Amino acid sequence: MGLMTKAEYLESLRRMKPTVYMFGEKIENVVDNPRLRAGIEATGATYELAETSEHRDLVVTQSRLTGEPVNRFNKPPESIEDLVARVKINRLLGRRVGTCFQRCTGLDCLVALSVTTYDVDRKYGTQYHRLFTDFLKYMQKNDFTANAGVTDVKGDRNLAPKDQSDKDVYLHMVEKRDDGIVVRGAKCHQTGSLSAHEIIVLPTRALRKGEEEFAVAFAVPSDTAGIIHVVGRSSLDTREEDGCDCGNQRYSKYAPTVIFDNVFVPWERVFLCGEWEFASDLVAYFSAFHRQSHGGCKAGKIDCMVGASLTMMEYNGTEKVSHHKEKVTDMIHRAETLYGCSLAASYEGRKMPSGTYFIDPVLANASKIHEGKEMAEATRLMIDIAGGFVADLPSDRDFNHPAVGPLLKKYLKGAEQTPVENRVRMFRLVEKLALESADTISDIHGGGSPAAHRLTIFRESNNEAKVTAAKRLAGIEE
Repeated sequence: MGLMTKAEYLESLRRMKPTVYMFGEKIENVVDNPRLRAGIEATGATYELAETSEHRDLVVTQSRLTGEPVNRFNKPPESIEDLVARVKINRLLGRRVGTCFQRCTGLDCLVALSVTTYDVDRKYGTQYHRLFTDFLKYMQKNDFTANAGVTDVKGDRNLAPKDQSDKDVYLHMVEKRDDGIVVRGAKCHQTGSLSAHEIIVLPTRALRKGEEEFAVAFAVPSDTAGIIHVVGRSSLDTREEDGCDCGNQRYSKYAPTVIFDNVFVPWERVFLCGEWEFASDLVAYFSAFHRQSHGGCKAGKIDCMVGASLTMMEYNGTEKVSHHKEKVTDMIHRAETLYGCSLAASYEGRKMPSGTYFIDPVLANASKIHEGKEMAEATRLMIDIAGGFVADLPSDRDFNHPAVGPLLKKYLKGAEQTPVENRVRMFRLVEKLALESADTISDIHGGGSPAAHRLTIFRESNNEAKVTAAKRLAGIEE
């Protein structure tokens, strides 16, 4: 098939039967649950764009494995052009949905596996890369969405995985059988796990000899027996359930904790099993590639924030206020800084032994460090421009109430030419962009902590060359 339409994507999810809990209740119909559907719609946008004549050439490319057109979210990059296209697509989608579209981490896993399985095979003569390639063909032929299971719950962080009193706090292999392995543990922060067809699991950290049971990588359907999705809370989440005061009328983000309760994985879906020294490679490749993606999608989100700010200036009657224009300019340059770093990381990419092209990790991590600070500042500027009603605007139900509704509409009128309903809607969007915790917290912790970003920058930078340059200029000869 090669490509699915958005309608086919939604229908494919309806055929799945995942085990899901949310707000203390078991959810039987994922696709039609309004809280989850808003997130599914965000992933659906990746299929939607592939259908449009305007964006198809950017989103769709050719697979050398299947010979068919494929969505770029299922193709590990094979050129600098592929690396650059990914950043451009992410900005386009970030601007379109105003939140996470949930398909990036799946590609990040595919990239990490495409590089590392090749390297493991070269050292040990295993068949992981062939198995991975077969899985990649399967994903491309069906145009499936993958979700990343990388972050373990970790337990006592003073202790290594093998030293935990309960080893299940790191996902690990509990049984090795003739037909596959059985795993147990939990992965958290799995944004969009119910929007995905497949979950790809990677180790969460570097491992040591004696921790072979934790060195597992594999892929399983998201409705596999024993997998339990527990949807996490997020600020503003119940508004989507009751359809009131939503802000973003089309899209949202949800992030389950996913429990693997003695899950069976057939051998053809296992891509690492005990080769502990390659766990750090998988984590490093996944993390760096994911951080490249953020410069695109977060620049796109800032585009939405700029649009909301400019509209609020019009609706409030402050469009001519000079310091508001300066604040919008500050927001724009922050978006372009993130975007520029991610593009640079792509243009400075290189070909790996497996044939996959990989980004420059220093520039990718530089973009991510900027993101943690600049997204917070862009949010502050947007709220500054919009005004205090972002914090405590009355409910839509109050605006629709026969007694107080007319009074609220009278007193919340802004610029003369602006319908009060439009002003209220834009306040709500600003609130959502600023205060949706599932998305705003990922600006800091998505793809790893800021400390991890700094560690990667220091480790991957050619500091020896810089020392040599300084000594040459100072006339120091050694």
